[in-house]
Amino acid sequence: MKVIIAAAGTGGHINPGIAIANKIKKEEPNSEIIFIGTNRGIENDLVPRAGYKLRTVEAYGLSIKISIKALENNYKTLKGFKQAEKIVKEFKPDIVIGTGGYICGGVISSAHKLGIPTVIHESNAFPGKATKFLSKKLDKILVGFKETKGYLNNMEKVVVTGTPTKVEKRNILQEEKEKLLKEINLNSKKPVVLVFGGSQGAQKINEALIGIIKEKKNKDYQIFWATGPKQYDVVIQKLKENKCDINKLENTSIVPYIYNMTDYMNISDLIVARSGAMTITELALVEKPAIFIPLPSMSANRQIDNAKVMQKIGAAKIILNNEINENNLSLMLEEMVKDTNKLKQMGKNASSIAMYNVEDKIYKEIKDIIKYGHSK
Repeated sequence: MKVIIAAAGTGGHINPGIAIANKIKKEEPNSEIIFIGTNRGIENDLVPRAGYKLRTVEAYGLSIKISIKALENNYKTLKGFKQAEKIVKEFKPDIVIGTGGYICGGVISSAHKLGIPTVIHESNAFPGKATKFLSKKLDKILVGFKETKGYLNNMEKVVVTGTPTKVEKRNILQEEKEKLLKEINLNSKKPVVLVFGGSQGAQKINEALIGIIKEKKNKDYQIFWATGPKQYDVVIQKLKENKCDINKLENTSIVPYIYNMTDYMNISDLIVARSGAMTITELALVEKPAIFIPLPSMSANRQIDNAKVMQKIGAAKIILNNEINENNLSLMLEEMVKDTNKLKQMGKNASSIAMYNVEDKIYKEIKDIIKYGHSK
């Protein structure tokens, strides 16, 4: 099987693409798979790290705003459509799969124009612009949430598969837990709160955490904090300005990015994060409670919709991005870590929306699309 996967921008777009690629390679080891992304996203790290070739094109999305920057980006995006078409023509894939980002527009449109089967995986509860815009050109739309179907036309094309992820539930023994925590200078004597803002980091979450650490408010719990690669140096500098020695922080471990997320999600007691679709999927699988700070959007409240799915089943609490600060996050953390039984119940509640065998379902749909088209 020859496959092109279009994915760019964030880990929430790229990791599902990598999971799909890994499944195809597992089932058909001789498959040829390439990714198409941009030259500025985290795909430039994650895709080669996963062992796949990355081709890049320009993609910014088309804007109706009148400004020099918008016109420049529109020109680059249209140029990117031509670049994508050239790659698709040269590679001659059996199918093109989009998993998110502006990149999908040019790649999917090019494949459709050339008569190549196309599919998008939409991981958010509320579908993105690319999914809606491209729906008529797609052979199938695979979605991560049942709720997503209500926002899409062309219902005959929509299949609920869940969102693929490398994270899974693991039964980690105490000895291994101790070892993992020791690696990040923490221990098992106090609850562990895992904090991350996705591959890009999250400035508002980071600012609240700096305040908590500066005032040593996390005396009753430990923080393992991934700032995001682009914000790590900024965070370290701000801590230094507040006379916090990064090497001597109590109950706190700070890193730019967590590559072995499965391990640390499984040994954490509570998660603080954005509410991207990938995060929702992962927390449901590992049965962990959360405090979500949804990333706001001018076009759609996708992350708020995602977070509300978990809030509705009693698996998470929400603090809005424009409301989060050191004080309200600290108070919520203190209240939640004190009640271990409630945390466990919230984790069980999260598991009620977990979807299993996701890669198997997606692989089956891909094979059917290639063989029969979307009518199968």
